[in-house]
Amino acid sequence: MKKYTLTFLILFATFIVKAQESWITIQPETEATSRHESSFVECDGKLYALGGRGERPVDQYDPRTNTWTKLADAPMEIHHFQAVSYKSEIWVVGALTGGYPHETPIPNILIFNPKTKTWRDGPKLPENRERGSAGVFVRKDKIYMVCGIQDGHYDGFVRWFDELDPATGVWTALPSAPRARDHVSAALVGDKLYLAGGRTSYAKIGKVLELTTKEIDYYDFKTKKWTTIETEIPTQRAGNSNLGIGHFLVILNGESQAQTPAHAEVEVLDTRTHTWSTLPNLTQGRHGTGVAFLDGKIYVHAGSANRGGGPEINTMEVIEWRK
Repeated sequence: MKKYTLTFLILFATFIVKAQESWITIQPETEATSRHESSFVECDGKLYALGGRGERPVDQYDPRTNTWTKLADAPMEIHHFQAVSYKSEIWVVGALTGGYPHETPIPNILIFNPKTKTWRDGPKLPENRERGSAGVFVRKDKIYMVCGIQDGHYDGFVRWFDELDPATGVWTALPSAPRARDHVSAALVGDKLYLAGGRTSYAKIGKVLELTTKEIDYYDFKTKKWTTIETEIPTQRAGNSNLGIGHFLVILNGESQAQTPAHAEVEVLDTRTHTWSTLPNLTQGRHGTGVAFLDGKIYVHAGSANRGGGPEINTMEVIEWRK
């Protein structure tokens, strides 16, 4: 009898561990807006979904009440951007507007204040370097924009890397990345910027999804140099989301020509050794959205369930970070 009891306890413990390591689909008290080619970001303990094809509102998720609340309408159609949180506001830098395949860059930054529920215009993008579908991140009170594309999905992908001082609105051009990418997500890991995934969208020659990027590049702010690491991304994809946690780069979401469903793989790079591990696949593959980290948990929300423009979804998944 003791033998069977011990076996049951071992099996039960194994089940609990596996359950805790799996993605959980949150069942909120109120629904969020379905959207894709949008962004998802944490700001002051709450999660925000904003932008997307069409004029989609700003939705706020409160983890304490498990509720979504519509805060404000969008000032215009905003899509293909990586929103960032800066001084209790949400900054939209390097976004596109308009329809496929000649979407155009929004020439200035848009800033949303969750407390006042209002939008305002921020600084203009750097002169003659306007683009969208770029990677954006915050480091030491500066905002950075890297890579992107100037002509929607048609042509004009670039390697540019720019630093903004929000206090003055002044941009400074930094060394360009080793290769052009759009549909790219930027992540700060330690004091290094990592770029993983993305593509060169080239409808001009009939290749929109095919030209995904296999190399992983990082910029070291100490040496002010770019490096391409020796190992490639395990699953090539664009429209993915990247997240830096400690020494790790977490890569999830995305789309590619390789499959119709959006990617569900979650791959983790240890930036100290450049070795790979995995987390469980997402319950629902998705692309064209963001990722947020809050209270030791990774959240993903919304996006497109298949490559291309749909179907749009509004589900949210969460997993505890256990590295």
